[in-house]
Amino acid sequence: MTQPRSRVDLYAAIRRDARSGMSNRALQRKHGVGFRTVTAALESAWPKERKQPPKRGSRLDAYRVVIDEWLRSDLDAPRKQRHTAKRIFDRLLDEHDGAGVVSYWMVREYVATRRREIRVEVGREPANAFIPQEHRPGREAEVDFGDVAIRLRGELVTCALFSLRLSYSGKAVHRVSASAGQEAFFEGHVHAFNVLGGVPTGKIRYDNLKAAVASVIGFSRQRVEADRWTAVRSHYGIEAFYCQPGIQGAHEKGGVEGQIGWFRRNHLVPIPEVDSLAELNAMVDAWDEADDARRIGSRARTVGEYFATEQPLLAPLPTEPFETGRWFTPRVDRYAQVTVRMNKYSVPARMVGRQARVLLNASDLVVFDGRTEIARHERLMTKGSTRVDLDHYLEVLLRKPGALPGAKALEQARASGRFTPVHDAWWAAACKAHGDADGTRALIEVLMMHRHLPHDHVVAGLATALRAGALTADAVALEARKYNDTADGGADDTTADHQSLMSGDRARGEGEIPAVRSLTERRLRAHIPTDTRPLPSVEKYDQLLASRRDTPNEGAAP
Repeated sequence: MTQPRSRVDLYAAIRRDARSGMSNRALQRKHGVGFRTVTAALESAWPKERKQPPKRGSRLDAYRVVIDEWLRSDLDAPRKQRHTAKRIFDRLLDEHDGAGVVSYWMVREYVATRRREIRVEVGREPANAFIPQEHRPGREAEVDFGDVAIRLRGELVTCALFSLRLSYSGKAVHRVSASAGQEAFFEGHVHAFNVLGGVPTGKIRYDNLKAAVASVIGFSRQRVEADRWTAVRSHYGIEAFYCQPGIQGAHEKGGVEGQIGWFRRNHLVPIPEVDSLAELNAMVDAWDEADDARRIGSRARTVGEYFATEQPLLAPLPTEPFETGRWFTPRVDRYAQVTVRMNKYSVPARMVGRQARVLLNASDLVVFDGRTEIARHERLMTKGSTRVDLDHYLEVLLRKPGALPGAKALEQARASGRFTPVHDAWWAAACKAHGDADGTRALIEVLMMHRHLPHDHVVAGLATALRAGALTADAVALEARKYNDTADGGADDTTADHQSLMSGDRARGEGEIPAVRSLTERRLRAHIPTDTRPLPSVEKYDQLLASRRDTPNEGAAP
């Protein structure tokens, strides 16, 4: 495939062939152009610039002079008696027959830009200019949040992307969390400092985030900071610099603003599909490491090379870690749930009526009974939601088996994949064989096995027991333990049994080896290592007998 030629190359080729004696028609056929192109090439070696098409007019063009006069008259008018876009639109309709010609949005867009241009023209306002900045290594950084969309377990959700960017090298560290709250703000700092291996010794630029700033004092740089943010700054020795509110403040930390957009376009398109935020953050860490090899703009070296110079100049990390989560002490309600930030999370039913200790992190929530962890949930992203774990209600369900079919915990377990179709099939067969109450109790006993056996092995035990018609919890436990004890082939057997069950092959054919095998037989057939110990001997006993024969019996007759 021939490479497309530029117009300069085309003109040069036409002029070269013309000098060799080719006619105008022959030049047209050879180069696939028209008469005018050949004539233009012979007249000049440099192509003429194309004429720009005339700019399409606007219905507002007839009113621009009038609007400009009104805006110039506002320069000397009192501040509270100047034209607004709505007032200009109304005057155009009333005084200049603008009805049906111009719209309010057309006027509003023109006034928004033209008002400032007029003020700059007459010297009432300075032109918007930017000053190039020079950043010293190890001194400055910028922090910001950005919104990102991900597909979490098949559902499209919006998360917060934390970014800390070193101003000198451009090295950036990112972290995705469920929200842009204070916990995510602190956790992002701790993660970034650990990755960088230090803390910038100069200023770190921030927006007026609620996680850090409680209130802005007038039009100054002074801020009333949140108490916990003050503690974080003191712990790591951070010197905060707060930007101006609005679009002006965005220009003061343009590095991280552009970095978030670049990261979102290059790594989060197409939308990633993950099962958890921890999985996504592992991918983000890998992307951050790979980005060290890129060059920013026209820089001579890569981000990683600049960071190698900057890293030794960072301040060392403190020896003691900082707890980024927030502690709560809610009381467990009668539904075995605790309420944190307007969301409900389940805990073991034995905690009903008691007070629990809850640690709320950026993306998860941990519940403690004293110092013992009793529950862990992924943090909910919307207010008024509930997340429950079926395992927390099993002891209660043993006494109330009729509550299981409609339980919210069961529906969430099905949605997450923990309660599989194999569970449903075995449950239905057990209820048919033993009745609804006893069959459900048998299922609950099986669900309790998940506490000490791997999930896949319990599912494999259910599938095998169902194929053999063994509808008791003991039979499932036997098969699940066999899968758990078998080091080789367990995963393959699990897959085979699951596929067999889903295809409807639940009956055992004639001459087929029973699916449920004897555990004693299995252990007898297992390979027993050779016993290298010496054979037992009775020499010690012979010595005892010999000594007894040599010693006369006391009290014997002479």
